[in-house]
Amino acid sequence: MRLRNKPWANDYFLEQKEYTVRNSTKYRGKWAKKVFKNNNPVNIEIGCGKGGFILALAKNNPDQNYLAIEKFPSVAVIALKKLVNEKLSNLKIITDDAKILSEIFAPEEISNIYLNFSDPWPKKRHAKRRLTSKTFLPLYDEILNNDGRIYFKTDNDDLFAFSIAEFEDSNWTIVKQTTDLYANPNLLKNNIATEYEQRFVEMRKNINYAEIKK
Repeated sequence: MRLRNKPWANDYFLEQKEYTVRNSTKYRGKWAKKVFKNNNPVNIEIGCGKGGFILALAKNNPDQNYLAIEKFPSVAVIALKKLVNEKLSNLKIITDDAKILSEIFAPEEISNIYLNFSDPWPKKRHAKRRLTSKTFLPLYDEILNNDGRIYFKTDNDDLFAFSIAEFEDSNWTIVKQTTDLYANPNLLKNNIATEYEQRFVEMRKNINYAEIKK
């Protein structure tokens, strides 16, 4: 994905203190109580893009806390503007690298992880950068609670095959999987489509989906 620089993004993030979190590592182990001021479960989406998915999820589940994680403010600022308009109290946006997840969250602090249409990094030499590679799986294993799940969607068939193999090789359990989500009414029932997903469905591209547990 080509990153379009938005020089105003950083300033906008600084202005919206109610919906963003700076210095995220200082809340490690205290996200529910200190940030959301409740005892509800905390869930994360890594790579929130324009934010349509995570906003809908938060709106539909007011008894859950959500954090949208995006590395670059220039990407996440669109999601932040939507959040400001929606005024949801159970969703915050943080700009951090997924590589430091264990510094941001304490062991078993997270209930669910959502990975939607992550960068496939198609070149073999970049495989370690894929969010479903063995580089990241130990981090997810550490921060997810014992009942935690990873929900993974992608249009990229090669990435999906790679990801399933990585999970299985790392002793994760594939609870559900399909290479054609929209041909499976049971799995599609509670699906929230991302902006990318809507585009791919219109193009009649199959959507891969998996639910994985520790």
